[in-house]
Amino acid sequence: MSPSPRPEGKKRKAPHDESKKTKHAKRRKAKKPADINEDELDEKLGVNKAIAKMNSSLLADHIAQRLRRFDPNISLVELEDKYLPGRAIRDTVNWKKDRTMENLPTFLEHEAAEDLRTDPKVPGCPTTLVITSAGIRAADLTRALRTFQMNGCTVAKLFAKHIKLQEAIESCKKLKMNIGVGTPQRVHDLLEDGALSSKGLRRIVIDASYIDQKKRGIFDMKELFIPLFNLLSRPAFRKRYGDSSDLLELIFY
Repeated sequence: MSPSPRPEGKKRKAPHDESKKTKHAKRRKAKKPADINEDELDEKLGVNKAIAKMNSSLLADHIAQRLRRFDPNISLVELEDKYLPGRAIRDTVNWKKDRTMENLPTFLEHEAAEDLRTDPKVPGCPTTLVITSAGIRAADLTRALRTFQMNGCTVAKLFAKHIKLQEAIESCKKLKMNIGVGTPQRVHDLLEDGALSSKGLRRIVIDASYIDQKKRGIFDMKELFIPLFNLLSRPAFRKRYGDSSDLLELIFY
C-alpha cells in the first residue's frame, strides 16, 4: 500500500538534532562566569554580595581570573606582567553595610583618608574617580555623590549617551571637579586626551558590586571589563600603587 500524499503546502519537518541542541546549550552555559555564586546575587538590592567578602588578595586574583576568561590566549608570563597587585587595592571587608548606591557616600567617607570635599584648584583634576558600567548608572551615582559638592567645585558626570567625547573634553578643560563619575572607556579616553588629569588623583572607586537586570556586573561583560582593566593598568597608575609618597588606591565598592 503506497503512503498517503502530504497535504498541499505542508513541508516535512527536519529531524530533531539533539546533538546540535546540546552543543548550543553547552555554548550558552560556557558564557556564564564559573566563579559567580547565584546565592550571592541579590536582585532586589541589585548587588553581588560576593565582592564585599573579598579582601585585597582575593580581588586581585578575581581580576586575574576574569582576564584569563576574556583573553584565553594570554600566557602565564603575560598574565603575571599584567597582574594588579594586592597592594594596589584597599581592603574594605570590614564595611558591613549593603553596597547600594544610597550607602556609597558613607562608604567613601569611611574609606577615604582625606576630606572628599577638597578643592583641587585646577580644572579637570579630580581627587576621586568613580568607574561604573553605564551612562544611566553614572548619572545616578553622580546625584548620590552630590553631598560632596561645594561652591566652585562639582561632582562631574563624565559620561552619558547624549554627551559626546568632544563635549566631555571641552567640559573637563573648564570644570573644577573633586569627583568624576564615568564609564571605563570614557575615562580612559579623557585621560589619553589630557582633558582629565591624574596628577591630583588619590583613589579610583570601582562600582563592582552593582548588577543590572540580567544579574551582570562590571566584571561580567568583556566590553566593560577589558576597558576597565586597561584603565587600571595605565603605567602612570601602576607606578603609584603602593607608593607611600604618591599613593593611588583602588577601592572596589
